[in-house]
Amino acid sequence: MHIWFGCDLFAWLRLLYRGRFRVGWRKLRLLPTGTLINSGHTFLRYVQEGLYGSRIRATKIARPPVFILGHWRSGTTLLHELLVQDPRHNSPNTYQCFDPCHFLLTERLIRKYFSWLLPARRMMDNMPVGWGRPQEEEFALALLGAPSPYLDIAFPNEPHSDYAALDLDGLPAHERALWKRTFLHFLQTVSLRDPRRLVLKSPPHTCRIPALLELFPDARFIHIVRNPVSVYASTVNLWRTLQSMQALQAPDFAGMEERVFTTFNHFHARLAETRGLVPANRFHELKYEDLTKDAVGEMRHIYEHLDLGDFESARPHIDRYVAETSRYECNKYEIADDERAEINRRWGEVIQRFGYDRDSKGR
Repeated sequence: MHIWFGCDLFAWLRLLYRGRFRVGWRKLRLLPTGTLINSGHTFLRYVQEGLYGSRIRATKIARPPVFILGHWRSGTTLLHELLVQDPRHNSPNTYQCFDPCHFLLTERLIRKYFSWLLPARRMMDNMPVGWGRPQEEEFALALLGAPSPYLDIAFPNEPHSDYAALDLDGLPAHERALWKRTFLHFLQTVSLRDPRRLVLKSPPHTCRIPALLELFPDARFIHIVRNPVSVYASTVNLWRTLQSMQALQAPDFAGMEERVFTTFNHFHARLAETRGLVPANRFHELKYEDLTKDAVGEMRHIYEHLDLGDFESARPHIDRYVAETSRYECNKYEIADDERAEINRRWGEVIQRFGYDRDSKGR
């Protein structure tokens, strides 16, 4: 499934303009197909708005959302999956995030008859895939036309956006307003269908605490970290996989490693700068390695620290998920000595801050 075939038509046209229409010749067939499909999405979006618009706008996000923060490949997906095992929690699912224009109208139909459109597992890490599984809402924001660093995936050989789409602070006022309006409307639409507490995961949110607090002053935040050696190798693999599958031009992967290095440091610098805006009892930090060793114990700490309610009512569901996934094995990567030296040089401060071993090979 091509993710750009979930766009609003106007977002699709802006995406092509943003990439200066430099579609690779082998991808040219996507232009008429994408334009036709995305025109249909926009038509259904207006139908959905006509039928549900007033109810969507009147929907309140009743419970403070829980935001999962962390660099890509730091364990955010595992933490997301664990938190949504709680029957009191809700999350945008894969269908809602990849087809955000009209899921109130079409989700039941697609989930029932079109599960074959998705692979059984994600190519970058073998995690299970399904329309109903929790997903990161950053995809929905990009497909609806909001500023997002994920737009760079479509045209990876063109100049990348700066950090404005991550931090949001550097955006022009009208684009920042667009982002907030699109995000809130999407969450209201999800909550109209299911009003339970939202658990939201998008790695770029790590850089957006000020904007998230403007929308949800009582939100809870969980930051998960992982051995940076593992994060580096896995993130490079992530972007190579996404660009190979989803780019509208043949990616040359130029400068990818450098971008991973600089973006990682930006994530941690931005988080250090803004986490003080969150009261201590609404911010929790943990390590991926601790979560994989004792998921139940770490989840208990999260519930107690953030006051998420009675943990024992969620525990049977978490126990079952842990048992079902006990045979899952992380991808393993070979990292050359010169790459490990560069990781230690560029990310040494973060490695030391979180107590990782500079000589660790990661996992």
